[in-house]
Amino acid sequence: METTILVAGDICPIGRNQDLFASGDRAGLLGDLSPIFYAASLVVANLECPLIEKQSPIRKSGRNIGCPVQCVGGLKAMGVDIAGLANNHIMDHGKAGLRTTLRVLRDAGITAVGAGNNAEDAAKIVTTQNGSLTIGVLAVAEREFSIASKDTSGANPCDPIDFVKTVRKHKNTFEYLLVLLHGGIEYYPFPSPRLQKLCRFMIEEGANAVICQHSHCPGCYEQYQHGHIVYGQGNFLFDLDARKKQHWNQGFLVGLRVQKERTADAFFIPYLQSFLQAGARRMAPKEEESFLNDLETRSRLILDDGFVCDTWRAFCASKRDTYLSTLRGHRRLVRALNKLTHFTNWQYSRDALTTLENVVRCESHLEVLNTILSDFA
Repeated sequence: METTILVAGDICPIGRNQDLFASGDRAGLLGDLSPIFYAASLVVANLECPLIEKQSPIRKSGRNIGCPVQCVGGLKAMGVDIAGLANNHIMDHGKAGLRTTLRVLRDAGITAVGAGNNAEDAAKIVTTQNGSLTIGVLAVAEREFSIASKDTSGANPCDPIDFVKTVRKHKNTFEYLLVLLHGGIEYYPFPSPRLQKLCRFMIEEGANAVICQHSHCPGCYEQYQHGHIVYGQGNFLFDLDARKKQHWNQGFLVGLRVQKERTADAFFIPYLQSFLQAGARRMAPKEEESFLNDLETRSRLILDDGFVCDTWRAFCASKRDTYLSTLRGHRRLVRALNKLTHFTNWQYSRDALTTLENVVRCESHLEVLNTILSDFA
């Protein structure tokens, strides 16, 4: 018996899509993608924000996002079975926001994964039975302002040691393991050397598929050993007025056809979302063909370690002014000015950069710095 898992990228019920979510308008949200969702054995998606009854924004860097609890109706209408909550926005409205999100998802019959009342709760693998196949889903997120601790609620951190312990402890509870990894650099369509190494390690340690989300742009994929890795799906339903760019409005669904023997075939369905109109819809045939060709091209390139490293270094060089300005505490306007004038080139001496490099490179120094910033910021 074949099981089809359908994975959708970032969902944030804002903008023109919010009313469609609140009213549970499946046709308006999915358009001609609706039959694909209907045919799937299991639908998994990343919910990029808490569902809230009132505002309670936390102090953080970046925007706080929250959507009305009524928007759960759209998730239910779309047929979402499992909602991934391990992301950088799920704690934007604190413990109250997460608690409300977990409650309304549960009441709607949607299983949450990747966030909870504490780190142990957030790290749980969700299992579901489809025919004779038991599927496990684990969600992790890179560390921003949403991470759970031993005593505080939040998202499950992306920690390789904890990942191995969790998978080994629960390996007898599932036959196929899907991992949602919320991480990577926004608007960068390739994996960094570290991210590629991490995802491959997860496959080596028992994952059957690792789907990276968060980049807000279509990325690339590879088949590694027995598993599949996707480095960025793009947004699924995320209508942000300030981001009317091609990469923001394009993405692809990931389909996994799983056999009882734990083998799987992956397939990809491109779409446009929140582009000219609300909701998502399939691309026209020629547009879809072009999209898939570009996806294949990028995916072939990342099989070359030299390409991954060289492209990453070039990307980082393009971000030099932004990051060095941020380290000095500059606000947006000053950072923009620095991109034009490069004045941080004169603010950092060679010795200063060497010292800074040691602080952020050495694991012990970085741990001290992280603790200071966490406790006193």
